[in-house]
Amino acid sequence: MTEILAPCGSPEVLTAALRTGCNAVYLGGAAFSARANAKNFTREELAEAVRLCHERGVKVYQAINTVITDRELKECSEAVKAACELGIDGLITQDLAVAEIVRQCCPELEIHASTQMSLHTAEGFLLARELGFSRAVAARELPEHILRELCALPVECEVFVHGALCMAVSGQCYMSAVIGSRSANRGKCAQACRLPVSAVNNRRYSYALSLKDMSHLPHLRELDAMGAASLKIEGRMKRPEYVAAAVNAVRSELEGKAYDAALLEGIFSRSGFTDGYYTGRLGSDMFGHRSREDVDASAGAIPALHELYRHEFKRSEVRVSVSIRDGENAAAEMTDENGLTVRAEGGLPQTARTKSADRDYLIRQFSKLGDTIYSLKELDCDIGDGLTVPAGELSALKRELCSQLDKKRYEYFTRRPAFTEKDFALNKPQRAQKRSLRIYVNNMGQLSAAGMPEAELICADLRLAERLLREGFDSSRLCAVMPRFTFDEKQDISRLTALAKAGLSHIECTNYAHIRIGKRLGLTLHGGFGLNAANTLALRALKNMGLADCTASFELKASEISALGNELDIGILGYGRLPMMLTANCPVRAQLGCKSCSRALWDRTGRRMPVKCSREQGYVEILNSEVLCISDRLDDFPTARFVTLAFFDETPEKVSETVSAFRKGLRPEGEGFTKGLYYRGVK
Repeated sequence: MTEILAPCGSPEVLTAALRTGCNAVYLGGAAFSARANAKNFTREELAEAVRLCHERGVKVYQAINTVITDRELKECSEAVKAACELGIDGLITQDLAVAEIVRQCCPELEIHASTQMSLHTAEGFLLARELGFSRAVAARELPEHILRELCALPVECEVFVHGALCMAVSGQCYMSAVIGSRSANRGKCAQACRLPVSAVNNRRYSYALSLKDMSHLPHLRELDAMGAASLKIEGRMKRPEYVAAAVNAVRSELEGKAYDAALLEGIFSRSGFTDGYYTGRLGSDMFGHRSREDVDASAGAIPALHELYRHEFKRSEVRVSVSIRDGENAAAEMTDENGLTVRAEGGLPQTARTKSADRDYLIRQFSKLGDTIYSLKELDCDIGDGLTVPAGELSALKRELCSQLDKKRYEYFTRRPAFTEKDFALNKPQRAQKRSLRIYVNNMGQLSAAGMPEAELICADLRLAERLLREGFDSSRLCAVMPRFTFDEKQDISRLTALAKAGLSHIECTNYAHIRIGKRLGLTLHGGFGLNAANTLALRALKNMGLADCTASFELKASEISALGNELDIGILGYGRLPMMLTANCPVRAQLGCKSCSRALWDRTGRRMPVKCSREQGYVEILNSEVLCISDRLDDFPTARFVTLAFFDETPEKVSETVSAFRKGLRPEGEGFTKGLYYRGVK
């Protein structure tokens, strides 16, 4: 049976998960957890969690899955070292810096590519394998046929099967950061998407960005059969009763046993559950929010759920051998399924007054293993005539045997990889000798006004890039921007191959998968903001992967960008509407339908957020209501070798005006501009 992976946000939740039968848990330490608001675990609590889990043969994965900044690299290295010392079974991470620390300092430690890496295609999974990841967590937006393809690859595929659904592709949501400086990629998401939002202006109490919780329980045995390595339950912010209900339901479904589906929905849901991504049935039925009725149901479900984890989950069938011989201390041995054997002695046997001990008596006594993880499978005995041992003494033997076996199992299942301290000797920042402009155009009208001689590269999506090459545009200055999400990677590769044959030489890698594809085609690789590059060690890793340069994360402050070491040429987003959310489920289509598309969303304050549609690729981007513009602040980014101007619906005149402003270092005319996060930063 495939791994049942339970979330643990606190020691109390860990107890519930273990007592309902999970065989792996994931949790966060005091730092670098993408659920920073969970209680999380101190070092001492992590050590205790490892002990409890390994006694039970349960694996422990630690999430070090936030984006790391340069000032945190040393602390991050210490966290990885501690994981080795404690016997953590694997790390879950999205930042290449963590992968690089593991590769150089403790290569025997298992690492898993977090869902925040936005991996959702075969090429992405294979790249993760090349980077040293033994497992990749698939994006939650994937249908059954893509998951089947990923499960067949030579890298383990972990699949979310129950819990909250973010509206955005994990790792590609910047809404909380842009609105309130609370970065999801730093573990501080404020869940702005759960607030009222509508595709119709002034319509209150509409939750156009709130999805129901996912539940793939009806498909678990299918996922098991297709080779999913791990079935992951979301919920490190949830209470023990929720985790107990979810683990029990997953295990019961896999074993073909009945479970209380109403109780599972009662403990937590948002207007019920959905399997829309898995089945490909998108639309309004996938949307829901937490109602008063849902809250009331939770309160009613809690008492019944306590019964699920009142007692220990039986995990080990043991063989017991008992010796009761005249003149010798009573002794017993216990052996588990791994061949681990322990031995304990009691006192001298007694002469039986009525009935002497026999095998049935010993079976009755040793079957009573109480609130332990053990159950009796088989018993052998060697009993002298007319002898017995009181039940109390046998109970003491049992307790001693179980205690010894617990300790032996802990050591057996605990592996502590060696950690070698490394000085990564990162390059220092270096002022860029010159700064160029890269211009993203969204249509041909913008292209004609974009000030072509000013631009180092003209960047366009695949559709527009194909047209430009057909019309004779200079291929040496054209950069094809790869789709930020795709449901048909083979088609994307085919289109890119045709562009390369037509003379294209540059692509922007908006996802890790594109690095592998572009390198195979011999293209010059430029890293997009979606790679979330935020530290010098990650930049070094990207350079080693073949990138020519990369756009720094726009969640960094200007001072943090300027402090990045000179490992790889970096650039910044200088103009455009920041993409707050990438989603494979269009909220406008769900609410209004495509024919009545409003091309925007409005929040409860009346703020208008444009929606950029990439319908042929199956996703949309929700853009910020304000336009980022730092044309008059470029001197604050001395190390940036290029500045990107990303146009969306600007007129040709606006494009010309903006390009001129950046060329002259002046602020453009008009209102509604923002400096983004470059000066206020994120938490």
